[in-house]
Amino acid sequence: MSASRRVLCTLTHPSAAHKSSLFSFYCFPLSRPRQFSNLIMSQNQRRGGGNREQQWKPNSKPKAVTSASSSVDEAVTTKLGGLSISEGQIWKPKSYGTVTGSNAAVASATLTPVDVQTEKETVDLSKIFLKSNLLENFKVDNSTYSLAQIRATFYPKFENEKSDQEIRIRMIEMVSKGLATLEVSLKHSGSLFMYAGHEGGAYAKNSFGNIYTAVGVFVLGRMFREAWGSRAGDMQAQFNDFIERNRISISMELVTAVLGDHGQRPRDDYAVVTAVTELGNGKPKFYSTPEVIAFCRKWCLPTNHVWLFSTRKSVTSFFAAYDLLYEEGTATSVCSALDEVADISVPGSKDHIKVQGEILEGLVARIVTHESTKHMEEVLKDHPSPPADGAGIDLGPSLREICAVNRTDEKQQIKALLHNVGSSFCPDHSDWYDSHSRNADRSVLSKFLQAHPADYSTAKLQEMIRLMREKRFPAAFKCYHNFHKAESVSSDNLFYKMVIHVHSDSAFRRYQKEIRHKPGLWPLYRGFFIDINLFKANAERAAEIAKSNNDVVRHVNNGSSTSTIDGLANEDSNLMIKLKFLTYKLRTFLIRNGLSVLFKDGPAAYKAYYLRQMKIWGTSAGKQIALSKMLDEWAVYIRRKCGNRQLSSAIYLSEAEPFLEQFAKRSPENQALIGSAGNLVRTEDFLAVVEGGMDEEGDLATEREAAPESLSPSVKDTIQNKEGLIVFFPGIPGCAKSALCRELLNTPGGLGDDRPVQSLMGDLIKGRYWPKIADERKKKPYSIILADKNAPNEEVWKQIENMCHSTRASAVPIIPDSEGTDSNPFALDALAVFMFRVLQRVNHPGNLDKSSPNVGYVMLMFYHLYDGKSRKYFEEELVERFGSLVKMPLLKPDRSPLPASLISVLEEGIDLYNLHTKRHGRLESNKGSYAQEWVKWEKKSRDIVSTNAEYLNSIQVPFEFAVQQVLEQLRKIAKGDYTLPSAEKKLGTVVFAAVNIPAAEVKGLLDKLSGMNADVEAFLKEKNMDDFLKKAHVTLAHKRSHGVTSVASYSLYLHRQVPVELNALLFTDKMAALQAQLGSIDDEKIISKNEWPHVTIWTGVGVQPKEANTLPQLLSEGQATVVEINPPVTISGTVEFF
Repeated sequence: MSASRRVLCTLTHPSAAHKSSLFSFYCFPLSRPRQFSNLIMSQNQRRGGGNREQQWKPNSKPKAVTSASSSVDEAVTTKLGGLSISEGQIWKPKSYGTVTGSNAAVASATLTPVDVQTEKETVDLSKIFLKSNLLENFKVDNSTYSLAQIRATFYPKFENEKSDQEIRIRMIEMVSKGLATLEVSLKHSGSLFMYAGHEGGAYAKNSFGNIYTAVGVFVLGRMFREAWGSRAGDMQAQFNDFIERNRISISMELVTAVLGDHGQRPRDDYAVVTAVTELGNGKPKFYSTPEVIAFCRKWCLPTNHVWLFSTRKSVTSFFAAYDLLYEEGTATSVCSALDEVADISVPGSKDHIKVQGEILEGLVARIVTHESTKHMEEVLKDHPSPPADGAGIDLGPSLREICAVNRTDEKQQIKALLHNVGSSFCPDHSDWYDSHSRNADRSVLSKFLQAHPADYSTAKLQEMIRLMREKRFPAAFKCYHNFHKAESVSSDNLFYKMVIHVHSDSAFRRYQKEIRHKPGLWPLYRGFFIDINLFKANAERAAEIAKSNNDVVRHVNNGSSTSTIDGLANEDSNLMIKLKFLTYKLRTFLIRNGLSVLFKDGPAAYKAYYLRQMKIWGTSAGKQIALSKMLDEWAVYIRRKCGNRQLSSAIYLSEAEPFLEQFAKRSPENQALIGSAGNLVRTEDFLAVVEGGMDEEGDLATEREAAPESLSPSVKDTIQNKEGLIVFFPGIPGCAKSALCRELLNTPGGLGDDRPVQSLMGDLIKGRYWPKIADERKKKPYSIILADKNAPNEEVWKQIENMCHSTRASAVPIIPDSEGTDSNPFALDALAVFMFRVLQRVNHPGNLDKSSPNVGYVMLMFYHLYDGKSRKYFEEELVERFGSLVKMPLLKPDRSPLPASLISVLEEGIDLYNLHTKRHGRLESNKGSYAQEWVKWEKKSRDIVSTNAEYLNSIQVPFEFAVQQVLEQLRKIAKGDYTLPSAEKKLGTVVFAAVNIPAAEVKGLLDKLSGMNADVEAFLKEKNMDDFLKKAHVTLAHKRSHGVTSVASYSLYLHRQVPVELNALLFTDKMAALQAQLGSIDDEKIISKNEWPHVTIWTGVGVQPKEANTLPQLLSEGQATVVEINPPVTISGTVEFF
């Protein structure tokens, strides 16, 4: 059978072998297409049994469906003999049935709110699961087994280790050599929704049984009605039965206007299928894009727009087109350009422009097999786009209409949505029972890991979870009762659902590193849901399980190599790049995500935020300037309109869209800057009620009240004195945090303001440290707290963020300055110095000093808490969370390399630590199978560190210098002169902002002064001012002195005129300058960041113009001369960038 004949044989014949391979990242598999002839339905089957005059009407008795879709309430009633549950106790939703014939009347559901109080409540199935404390009494012993099956999942998140440019080069190279094809698809702006059948469940990114999944089920069900018309009920039941039998999960991008704003409110509510996954044979198998399109066209599901580039000309043209469109591209211009340069263009069944709008989030480009072009052509030929049989039929109330009527709470909206979906598609509502009754005890996880695996898949999932727990990945393993299995529950047979919720992208990076060391690990997926069955097996069944597992293991061990995927090396098969557009990012990242910064910290902090984002993106200098002007206007506009109450990020477009529309009307340049605006969809009346105010995708900022602040755009980027400050230390023992805290505590004047400073040493605090800090914050809300304790992980950082939000404080991390590595923010030479310092301690209050037997182990434990974070990522994450970063100098830049003996012993320790933790987890080093090895290594490491004491002392910067540098950085942050680390990059060729004034008018003033004052005449004599004074300006801010943020803050006034008053001339024998006082623009006083605004008119040989800043100091010391200009002379200048 050819490759192309295998794809859909499996769809039609589930027992057929699936040859598709799995990518270990956000990517479809590079599998060969299968036989498509059996997949496609005949036109008669698709269209039979109705005409286009059909209409929907509610049926009082839903039509019976297949046995695979029978509801759980029936099963509970008939199979749980010990519990009497009458039919009247179970809420049965109405459904939309169909009527045929020309005389069918329209009978749409009446749009009235679902009364949660008068509806017959669903039975509390939690009582079934908790009866007789089933889980508590379920003891794990040698007869206990666990069976785990993935129920729904999306692609693994893959973070490319190479730069985008390197990936592009490799992609072009592979396509040019005929090794691969580049596949590009649209990135719709919505949220992840997964559907695995009415029993398999509906899932969002990290949750189920909530408004997100209810909306998803409703939208999917409605799309079936649009596609199938009168046959929708039958096809919904068949679809459910098919994916249940074949254990298939469908992943979609759910795009609606009721779940919060993204880049643009969609004109219609819809979903696009992004993945189809077979889960029946262990490890998930993802369909290739041709397979996905064939599958979707069979079931009339919506597909995405896809382009294929199979030649060097087309692939290079694609990247060039993106580069040209990046800053101004919209859906129309992007799709049009890609249609022209692509070898194959497959339009989506949902037109982005019609259903979502012009604002396009981005593109996803990835490498697929070279044969993909041929396979796609076969699919398009054999499976034409299906017609929409439901066109013109009354589909019943829309999603927005239902949400508008049912506004009481989330539960009411969920019931209303499921009520209108109908029993053909959603006969079982058990997943949406009260969320609290679903929660299972935490011991489910431990019992799952302790039990024998009943099959190979379970063993691999146990392996994954154990590793993540041992390595303390930022992830949660939430367990819930599986109400779908209520009829099967007994004292020795328990059923649960597990959600693997990854809290941070760092977990995916760290897990990828583990896979490189251990290729047999299963991937860590996004949207990861597992069905778990804990059961007791008798001897006969245990023997069957053991034999089956042995057969599987032999098959896996004897299987083909996994180093290639359809002829491509894994490294190449993982090539994928996400390409977003600036017109989308300015709305979501700069406007929406910046709301909390703007309302909490003020306009200057907001400016710092959006400038940093644009620099990270590599935005052109011209666009940065234009966007800065627009965003400054936005900041003033929205703060004046909302006052001190932060605009909700869920409906930010209600204000942003009208603002952008008016801004765009001013000029064609403005229109190009924002891409598209107008045609606002109002959502306030139908926005879904989401309990807790959280966005399922995690990208809507948490709303909070902002304290009153000035609306002036010139507010400094400063930590206000009315706020508190938490100084904390993401470091390692030995980084000198306690010594630094003592110095800061005893520094006269503190940070330059009147806030009291206090230090809390973690080793002296009894009980939990960070709650103690929170208590001190509440007692002294305006104080500066030095949190003298290592804060090494995101869990602690989150606590600090919460403290800041709840107690009106800012936080500043202080980190040791180190080059770091690709996988750890601290290099080995920093670790060696920290260990050296700890071994010099005596009587340390935390008992970590030279007398401690396991110093090395403790140091390595802290060192590994940062594992998986590069230095760049580490610093960027801290700045992103806290808005600032202080680096404490540690090592001399001109030091000699770390001695080989130190490198060797540290690497030995790291290897030993990895062995120890892999086998024993967090067990102390003096216990376990490596106890003797630890004793030997501890002694060896002490000896080598001691031998290199002179070297380790010599490479450290003086402590006094480090303290001074930290103090200066902290004071700058408090004063508002702080420069973000990422802002060191050049803003094009701009170096400083200044008021440019006509040099001729300055020379005229000097000539006039020379005729009136003998000292001035003598000074100017023999100085050819015509040669020297060709340009004149008053510096407002210099990038190196004041930071990029300060320079860019004047973009609001770029090219605007401002009066400059010159009132004195100061000079020495080396330099001269005119003292200046700046006027206002639009009633806003223009203030220079220089302490002494001036116009430098002359410097001597070898004297830099910036030295003129010292003239006031020289004057106070009697070393300069001043001549008053009375009356002052005013010259008009313009604000410019240089």
